[in-house]
Amino acid sequence: MMIAYKPEELERIDETIKRNDIRFIRLQFSDIIGSSKQITIPVDYWEDAVSHGVWFDGSAVEGFARVAESDMYLKPDLDTFTVIPWEMDLSTARVICDVYTPDGVPFEGDPRQVLKRQL
Repeated sequence: MMIAYKPEELERIDETIKRNDIRFIRLQFSDIIGSSKQITIPVDYWEDAVSHGVWFDGSAVEGFARVAESDMYLKPDLDTFTVIPWEMDLSTARVICDVYTPDGVPFEGDPRQVLKRQL
């Protein structure tokens, strides 16, 4: 699945990555009870992450999915991209992600999706 972003959004992130010599990016999301979860990727995988999302096993996250229907993917919310200042020695940034099902539908159990429906 291809994910579309505005070119200026991607340019802003790319500039931040280069300026801060970012080596790792934490793709963060929360489970159904609000606990923070993350997948850390090397910066070399960032372009693929924003183009196609990052697949993960939803059955490994409490309250997300049964094993038979566990494939899910993370779509980065570029507005939340930021350098982690207390981890500058590791050159790490983070971005909060939305959780999607394999068919491209927002996952109903994602707390961010629940909030968006209420707003």
